[in-house]
Amino acid sequence: MSIIETEATLHEAHRDNHTHRDVNGGWLRPAVFGAMDGLVSNLALMTGVAGGAVSQQTIVITGLAGLAAGAFSMAAGEYTSVASQRELVEAELAVERRELRKHPVDEMEELAALYTARGVEPALAREVAMQLSKDPEQALEIHAREELGIDPDDLPSPTVAAVSSFASFALGALLPVLPYLLGATALWPAVLLALVGLFACGALVARVTARSWWYSGLRQLVLGGAAAAVTYGLGVLFGAAV
Repeated sequence: MSIIETEATLHEAHRDNHTHRDVNGGWLRPAVFGAMDGLVSNLALMTGVAGGAVSQQTIVITGLAGLAAGAFSMAAGEYTSVASQRELVEAELAVERRELRKHPVDEMEELAALYTARGVEPALAREVAMQLSKDPEQALEIHAREELGIDPDDLPSPTVAAVSSFASFALGALLPVLPYLLGATALWPAVLLALVGLFACGALVARVTARSWWYSGLRQLVLGGAAAAVTYGLGVLFGAAV
């Protein structure tokens, strides 16, 4: 009895502690990367314009225009991309559904062969395939997972992708503009706030990677800062040339 209880305790401990991070990133990855994209692109755009020694009003209008244009572009791109991907998956599912209806025995044997190739004994693999093939919808789900690597019940939503991309990009792009909207008259508060935001986004990315939060934060800060510095230099150069 003590052995059984000990084993049960170990199994429970293993179950409670054996967890994994979301390797697909879930909502965090697209949201954070969308915000970083907005931050870097709008910061670089504004510093480039500011380098040309233009008025404060021009910098603010440039930042707001960059926010709107970038957010709508991201949303449209995400919607089209995800919708196209979903349509392709649905077309492949239709092909698989038709094959299951027309050639159920061949599809069952195909599934059995797949399990056999993974090390299951042929007789057992065929029995499992027969059991799974009794329900057409379950058979479709199994074939989709095994052959196409997709989950028919978990297809991405184009609308969700577009809205989340729009919102995250707009939020990131707003940071460099915000100091000006609150009354700042110089470029440095916008740059400072944007760099803080870049570090925070980079630190959040560490949640879906194996890197430490400070490394990811500093890396994003350096990359974003470099982009802003280069575009500022180009702005100075072009402003002098014009």
